[in-house]
Amino acid sequence: MTNKERMLNSQLYVANDPELRKDFKHGRVLTRLFNNTTEEQMTYQKELLKKLFGKVGEHVHIEPPFHTDYGLNTTIGENFYANYDCIFIDVGKITIGNNVMFGPRVGLYTAGHPIDATVRVEGYEYGYPITIGNNVWIGGNVVVNPGVTIGNNVVVGSGSIVTHDIPDNVIAVGNPCHILREINNDDKKKWETQKQAYITEMNAE
Repeated sequence: MTNKERMLNSQLYVANDPELRKDFKHGRVLTRLFNNTTEEQMTYQKELLKKLFGKVGEHVHIEPPFHTDYGLNTTIGENFYANYDCIFIDVGKITIGNNVMFGPRVGLYTAGHPIDATVRVEGYEYGYPITIGNNVWIGGNVVVNPGVTIGNNVVVGSGSIVTHDIPDNVIAVGNPCHILREINNDDKKKWETQKQAYITEMNAE
């Protein structure tokens, strides 16, 4: 296998490879162009994101600045929003579902380095994929570590360090991130009531 194939298959590889350097430069050029856009260039921003990512939905908005290694190894679904300073290290594949929101400075880090110092300084690396389900909200300054899967309908509290998989329908917080509680019908009733109150108030004006 090539170094790129090894990288995407979670095997040890060397990043100083012509094919990977080409892909890396492609990502850096597009993120530089994206980060230099203004709020009046949203159409151009979307064009750049379509070129940057392996696959991306039509309704996606990322606030500059944004940083990634390759971009090509990241797939993003529909209705995605990321606030400022998010970082996607997509040495491994990153898969993000539909209706996902990120607070500022969310980091998705698929990359890893050998614990043995001798092997590490020789330039060997590896990457494990990160998968995020549908209807997920990840708060500001959250770090998601290599190999983690976050399920559907999950809220991850700000500042959390996610080191293990998170199942569906929970609120998870902390360092290391752990399940705080399940999301239940009381949550749904509370927020539906507040939404209806908002609609009623706005219609009365």
